[in-house]
Amino acid sequence: MTALPPVRAVLFDVDGTLYHQEPLRALMAAELAALPARRTPAAARRELRALAAFRRVREELRAGRFDRPLERLQFERAAARAGLAAEEMERIVAEWIFARPLKYLRLCRRRGAVALLEHLAERGVRSGVFSDYPVAAKLEALGLAGWMSAGLCATDPEIDAFKPDPRGFLRACQVWGLAAREVLYVGDRPRVDAEGAARAGMPCAIVGRGRKLRGRRGCLPGFSAFPSFAELRNAIDRCG
Repeated sequence: MTALPPVRAVLFDVDGTLYHQEPLRALMAAELAALPARRTPAAARRELRALAAFRRVREELRAGRFDRPLERLQFERAAARAGLAAEEMERIVAEWIFARPLKYLRLCRRRGAVALLEHLAERGVRSGVFSDYPVAAKLEALGLAGWMSAGLCATDPEIDAFKPDPRGFLRACQVWGLAAREVLYVGDRPRVDAEGAARAGMPCAIVGRGRKLRGRRGCLPGFSAFPSFAELRNAIDRCG
């Protein structure tokens, strides 16, 4: 499916969409492999255990609604899972997930990102981002912040829900004063990005190759699939 409806704004996912995650993961794996040389063995094991617990808990929190803000709940649950204090969990995540990868993001930026954003701006189509993780530092590291008129994170107080909950998608529409059908969401994970966009009534384009796009029919909501930003740009031009 490659036809797109006319759009007045494009809302991008960040991780895996504006940059490739595979090379970033390889670079971060090299840093983690060197961790025992910089920490005591016990400290290294504690940090690795914390990161694994945090990632698992984040995926679990995609389902359901909660009586406490996700911004704190994600650290509290992960800390309990790993047997750590919440403050230590937050420190480890801030270092290894939020800060250390930033220096590699420009290197991993998806080809054609700048050209697509420039083209959208020339057409008068607004651009923004909505991610499950904080976006401001990543956009600066990617060199893409200047094109974005909206930068939303799932843990923002106005959203407080991870994808595929529709609240973040609808918040972007509210910020822009647009209907959901006028905003195209661009992501890389059908079961998170496409499903969330569908729940909000928003068209979705999935950018990627291989296994990410298999099984896109059947139980998954409809979306348009593109192997590159260049092909996505051509499709947006065709939609008028």
